[in-house]
Amino acid sequence: MSQTTVLPDTRPEGTDRTGDDDPKMFHYVRKNKVAESAVTGTMVVALCGETFPVTRSPKPGSPVCPKCKEIFNKIPRGGDDGE
Repeated sequence: MSQTTVLPDTRPEGTDRTGDDDPKMFHYVRKNKVAESAVTGTMVVALCGETFPVTRSPKPGSPVCPKCKEIFNKIPRGGDDGE
C-alpha cells in the first residue's frame, strides 16, 4: 500500500483529520496490524501511543508525526520482533 515504509514491521498510517477528510499527519504503525484494521476497523496503536482505525495510506511526502518519527529512527534496523 505505502511506498514510505522503511522497516518491514512499521508503516505510517493517518489519523488527525482536516475538514476535507485528508489526514493532517501520519503515524508509524506495525505493518502486520494495518490490513486487519483496514478490513475490520479494529484500532491500531502508533509508536507514539496514538490509537485509531486505519482509514488511509500515506502518499510519498506526507507529513509524519514527529514523535513517531523520533521513535522510529531509534529502532535498530532488523532488530524489531514484528509483534
